[in-house]
Order: sequence, then C-alpha cells, then structure tokens
Amino acid sequence: MIAVRRLGMAGAALVLAACSNVEPPVSDAPPASSSVAPSVAASIVIGDPGSPISLRSPGHPFDADEILAAMRDSRRPGGVAEELQTEEIAAAVADTIWTLQGDTWDAISTGGACDAGQCSLEVAGSAAGDVGEDVWVLSVDPSTADVAVVNADLHAIPVETADAIDRLARSVEGGEVLDGLLLTSVRWHPPPVEHIFALAYRSGGEEGSCVMDVRLDVVSAELTEVSTSGC
Repeated sequence: MIAVRRLGMAGAALVLAACSNVEPPVSDAPPASSSVAPSVAASIVIGDPGSPISLRSPGHPFDADEILAAMRDSRRPGGVAEELQTEEIAAAVADTIWTLQGDTWDAISTGGACDAGQCSLEVAGSAAGDVGEDVWVLSVDPSTADVAVVNADLHAIPVETADAIDRLARSVEGGEVLDGLLLTSVRWHPPPVEHIFALAYRSGGEEGSCVMDVRLDVVSAELTEVSTSGC
C-alpha cells in the first residue's frame, strides 16, 4: 500500500539566498519550448553556511549546429532518421532542452525514428562528476519542425550538489522520516519549477523493503510531498 502526504512549511529556512514569487504547482511534464516564465531565482544557495552549494539557473546551452552534429554522429542502432536532420529541427531541439545550470554535457547521445510522418527523438547526456544523465524524449513533426516534450528524466546533477540536496531534505521539518534510508536517485525539474527536486530513498534492496519518494522545494526549504510503500 502506498501512502502519500503533503507537508507544511519548514520552521526555519535552510536556503541561504533565494528569491521567488508564488510558485506554480509541480508537473512532471516539462515545458515544450523555451517560451516559459523566467527562472524563479538567478542563483539558489543551499547547504550549511560553512559549505554552501550555489545553483545557477537552468539554461539552453546547445545551438543548432551542435544538435545537428550529434544527430549526424549518432552511434545508436539505426542512428537518427534523415527527416530529423535539418537545421530547423535542430534549432527547435536546442531551444527545448534544458540543463541544470546551463552547462553543456561532456557526452551526448541521440537516436530518432519516423513512422507515417510522426517522429520521435531521444537526446541524452551528462557531464563528468554527475550522478546520472538527462534523457529527453521528444516528438517531432518534420513538416513544421515543431518539437514537443514527451518525457524528461533528468538526473545529470553533480555529486556534491546531490549530496547537499540530500542533506537539506533530511534537515527540514519532517525530514526525520528519511532517517536510516539510503538515497538512490535525485531528479531535477526544468523551469518553471526548477526549485523542486524529486528524491528516492530505499531501506535496502530486498523485496518488500521500505520505499520513500519525496519532493523537496529548495527555495522554501520544505518537503512538499512524501510517498511511502512498505515502510
């Protein structure tokens, strides 16, 4: 049985420097283009005063030429369909993909296919020192070069940043529920909810072990949602 509960505001803010307005509700479906509201904070500082971690705003670090080159150089089986290898589509993809702090990846991988005029494109990448990789699954209309986000599974986060986010989650009001659990993944969200992180915790690898997933708002320093199973 899975239990979900939403938690109130933390008693003390552990975010040392941030600015925000009223945040929109969290959605797992990221914006399909760059025409979204600007970042809620130019720089978010999290962690202890002695060792703060500063997060710059997400950004679109790639240009059309870089995306086009990645599609043409794809090493995946089948590569990327020729219909997708146009400057217009590459530019639209570049305007759609965000990275956590607007930095380019050290490694990028692409794959894409078309069927009956409908195309899909996957773009994935990460930088050295990240705990995971970002995977963007896009739908593309080759006749109009329209690009939409189907799914974004975003885990390209520096190890030290993931550690700071984990410490913050355990320190805020209600964070004691994470005692004894191991962090297994951290997922970030693109604008307009880049200040929300999804963290997954487990008590062990055995069947029936405690599973806990939380959402952490690093601006307000609160756990906005906690889901549990087997705990």
